[in-house]
Amino acid sequence: MVEKNHPQLSMRTQCALLGVSRSTLDYKPVPESEEDICLMRVLDEIYLCDPCLGTRRLVTLLERDYGEKVNRKRLRRLRRKMGVETIWCRPRTSIANEAHRKYPYLLRTLVVSRPDQVWCADITYIPMPHGHAYLCAVMDWYSRKVLGWSLSNTMDGGLCQRALAAAVAQSRCLPDIFNTDQGSVFTSDEWTQSLSALGIAISMDGKGRWMDNVFIERLWRSVKYEEIYLREHSTLPVLEAGLLEWFKRYNTWRPHQALDNQTPHHVHESHGKEVKVTAVAFKKAA
Repeated sequence: MVEKNHPQLSMRTQCALLGVSRSTLDYKPVPESEEDICLMRVLDEIYLCDPCLGTRRLVTLLERDYGEKVNRKRLRRLRRKMGVETIWCRPRTSIANEAHRKYPYLLRTLVVSRPDQVWCADITYIPMPHGHAYLCAVMDWYSRKVLGWSLSNTMDGGLCQRALAAAVAQSRCLPDIFNTDQGSVFTSDEWTQSLSALGIAISMDGKGRWMDNVFIERLWRSVKYEEIYLREHSTLPVLEAGLLEWFKRYNTWRPHQALDNQTPHHVHESHGKEVKVTAVAFKKAA
């Protein structure tokens, strides 16, 4: 469109009218070098093997297995050119609201010695073929039993309220303490007022301290690797049916190593009876 020998309009004027830079007129694209093409082929093979590796691990892997010393900046450029992106959990389910009140962590020196002494809750993100869902679960800290859970395609207060209502309806008594992280849903007035109305003390993890709620974090690993990633449920009703079956099996059938190979349901319902539980199961990380 730009004519270098135009009789009336100069190159500068033509470029200004078209909204292009004059420096691009004489630019000739440089093809990728043979070395970069070979490197992209290796990156493609690695991605097919493990799509969850980031640039830090790729640097180590390329040097260890292929003898290639490549910096992260170059890897990022080549991966953008290939249209490759590391698979990772994008949505953050624990975004804090600075305007909300934060409660102290009450479990640091507490000895949890019976069921329904402490409950905990958390939200996790579930990838789906055409979108995603959020899962909230309420767990008894002592027995590891999932007392209630709820599923939704939006992360709002109703998601957690439904899980709490299911736990209250199923359990024999209310807990002394309820522990969560500092996510905006759990620091909202709707959630904290619900717990206060039930006479439950509120405890919250320290900032960045995922270990403060480690039992339910471990639950997420189990449910994802044993149900979500294996079956890839296509719709919410199908996902809900799969989770219903998995939580039932987790609570009542599968032996739990930390509970001396008893089921969470058995330990939760055997309060007052002679039930042997591994002591290390309740040793809290500092």
